[in-house]
Amino acid sequence: MRSRARAHVATLFLSAVVASALLVTGGGTAHARTPSSSPGGLPASVDGGAWASGHLQGTAIDRRRGHMYFSFTNLLVKTDLAGRPIGSVTGLTGHLGDLDFNSADGRVYGSLEYKAAQAFYVAIFDGSRITRMDMDARTTDVLSTVHLREVVRDYTADMNGDGVFDGDTGNTPDHRYGCSGIDGVAFGPDLNGRGGGRLTVAYGVYSNTARTDNDHQVLLQYDVRDWRRYERPLSEDALHTSGPASPGGKFFAYTGNTTYGVQNLEYDGDSGNWLMAVYKGKKAAFPNYGLYVLDGSKPARRGEVKGQPRPESGRIASLLRRGLHHEPSGVYGYESGGQYGLVSLDDGRYYVSEAGTVDSGGTTLQTGRAVLHRWTGAVPNPFAVRGPGG
Repeated sequence: MRSRARAHVATLFLSAVVASALLVTGGGTAHARTPSSSPGGLPASVDGGAWASGHLQGTAIDRRRGHMYFSFTNLLVKTDLAGRPIGSVTGLTGHLGDLDFNSADGRVYGSLEYKAAQAFYVAIFDGSRITRMDMDARTTDVLSTVHLREVVRDYTADMNGDGVFDGDTGNTPDHRYGCSGIDGVAFGPDLNGRGGGRLTVAYGVYSNTARTDNDHQVLLQYDVRDWRRYERPLSEDALHTSGPASPGGKFFAYTGNTTYGVQNLEYDGDSGNWLMAVYKGKKAAFPNYGLYVLDGSKPARRGEVKGQPRPESGRIASLLRRGLHHEPSGVYGYESGGQYGLVSLDDGRYYVSEAGTVDSGGTTLQTGRAVLHRWTGAVPNPFAVRGPGG
């Protein structure tokens, strides 16, 4: 289950101390080794360091500048491709999730939740301005945010009509489609098959085995080319609502219920497919895979959004008919990592991230490492580690 770590004053102070120490020492043992390179010129792994923070949520790469970005729930870390820290962004008390790099404007986009305030944003980091450790997201000019009204509508939906919003809990019939907020983000083409670059934002979905209307992954698509007019600095004392009135498209993928929806979303330019890494669901009627793949060759079609209280149609995205197949539900998928970070290099290679912990003087620090893999399509795990010889 996702960490709900808050950036309390003590934690922020310890994070600052640890970050400074890591910068001086090169990240301790995690950064002591020199990463070997793969045949494609990229390192076999990139270490994100060890931090007093929440656990690793997502990663993104800027290949042209040679930078990797790691989201640690309430902390963004920027490294070079040798894993040396370059800068970090602190001061986030919301939940920073998955990341993706937008090559069109050179910025890093991530999901950012403030559930208690019923506020959900796309966080946009200007990596060129992240030049030192412990830059405060609220007082520096490294971060802007765009509000997502559609997510708020579904998250706060009173599905049983009792006039009461039941809050941040999955044990309720409220929250349309089981929406728990947002997490996965990725840039890629229009899911309707009309071309064009879009930012796709995936819902978090509560784990709830007692309802039938939460068995889809929900994806919103936005054209961000005009988003500068919506962008506002982060002010946690006065959360803004500046953002598009509605998404450019809303799509559904039938996978069965998962635990907090799409943790990491990634578009692969090599295959044209979309990858959705999830924490497994718990419904016995479904296979509960860890990875689902959307078939990018098939435009979304109008169809039934199954299990809803009232008959509903929507744009249905098709799962790739490869991998493991669960005949009773018709669901295809794989068993693999990627829930903590997934980056396609658009040539059959991926960085698949690993999360962990280390003890530092009685304090538990969160770690993250992006490891180079190649896509094989094999079952159950379609990824194979690609080291110096592969």
